[in-house]
Amino acid sequence: MTSITDLHKQLENLRPGLYRFAQLQLRNECAAEDAVQETLLAVLEKPDSFAGNSSLRTYVTGILKFKIIDHLRSLKKEKPLEIKDDESEDDLIDSLFNANGHVIGMPTAWGAPEATLQQKDFFRVLEVCLENLPAKTARVFMMREWLELETEEICKELELSTSNLWVVLYRARLRLRECLDLNWFGRVSSGEKI
Repeated sequence: MTSITDLHKQLENLRPGLYRFAQLQLRNECAAEDAVQETLLAVLEKPDSFAGNSSLRTYVTGILKFKIIDHLRSLKKEKPLEIKDDESEDDLIDSLFNANGHVIGMPTAWGAPEATLQQKDFFRVLEVCLENLPAKTARVFMMREWLELETEEICKELELSTSNLWVVLYRARLRLRECLDLNWFGRVSSGEKI
């Protein structure tokens, strides 16, 4: 077992490579930095967890992968605001509200998503929505969301660049959301049956 000082030095040497890896996956400097910091903190909080069955680099990279997956999953719950070059963050936030302070364009109420996911009909509608996507788009979405394959695996398998993969996934999510809003959530909230 190495001393805590040696561990600090080894982690310091691994940090640039970990950051590059996280940056490739997340495409966001702040998110990559956070993921690396959380990874290093996890290793330093429990240094005895590293049994030495693999290299320290492999062990730490494994922890980083889980931190990246956690971050990517949290993005599904959040929609970042995009600021234009000629706009400040305050202007962007102000544009979401009217003069009375009420939200402009309330999102469609999706009811109780957990209960909805348990309904067989939801999956039937989702399947139809997936079938209406272009074949390659649907395949990329399924590989990422259902099979939970890593970006590198998908890119290698389909001969895509990372940026192209993210564009395809973004478009797939937009089209699926629109389809589900029209064919499921809109009807469920109005009381209609499919």
